[in-house]
Amino acid sequence: MLMRNENIAQAFPLAMAGERDWVKIVGITGGKKLTKRLIAMGLIEDMTLQVLQRQKGMGLIVTCGETRLALNMGVANKMRVIPVQED
Repeated sequence: MLMRNENIAQAFPLAMAGERDWVKIVGITGGKKLTKRLIAMGLIEDMTLQVLQRQKGMGLIVTCGETRLALNMGVANKMRVIPVQED
């Protein structure tokens, strides 16, 4: 997924988001394999996520809709997000 120009300046890695933060996915910096895997998990561009829990040095637990997903820090560092207001 490519990042849209208007979101590049604000985008940061998902791994930097804090607990309870709401963010929107604007791009993936990984390769095709990672992109396909994230799409299969339902993590697509423009999706809003909330970080539920950060596990020190291990990864994140995020929610998207009614689904909770655990992501390791390697994946979270390749996902670019922007902050959004709480729904």
